[in-house]
Amino acid sequence: MQAIVATLGYVLSADRRRVLLVRRDKRPDDLHFGYHNGLGGKLEPGEDVVEGMRREIREESGLECGPIQLAGTISWPGFGRGGENWFGFLFRVPVWSGEAYRECPEGTLVWTEVADVLAGRVPMWPSDRHFLPLVFAAEPAVFHGVMPFSAGEAVGWHYSLAG
Repeated sequence: MQAIVATLGYVLSADRRRVLLVRRDKRPDDLHFGYHNGLGGKLEPGEDVVEGMRREIREESGLECGPIQLAGTISWPGFGRGGENWFGFLFRVPVWSGEAYRECPEGTLVWTEVADVLAGRVPMWPSDRHFLPLVFAAEPAVFHGVMPFSAGEAVGWHYSLAG
């Protein structure tokens, strides 16, 4: 089965204390309904991952990205609704311009304290708590992880640091 390639981005405030998340509250049939997520989605044909990340941020938030930083990659075997395999490129977006939309077709956009995200005070996929400390680390290193899913739940997690 071919993997679905996607991006997942975390737009940071200038002081890096807040992150722009989408609260998935528009479609009850959404696999992510009720959870907060970074911005992103599937790559379009002929698009590289940086182009795809910039497009997704623009479409979902109205913001234009400055330089973006690769946080890492994650393979999610079995993650999709039908057991599809997903492969994601995760980015930090510390520099951007524009004013964020209040909502997008996926849900409501909310600036959220990174400390609340890391402390588990924000409704998210429980599995996100494994990799978000790597994304928001004070001195981040690029990571490459694998998080297999079965019946809608993560059944493992491991990663390696690049370099």
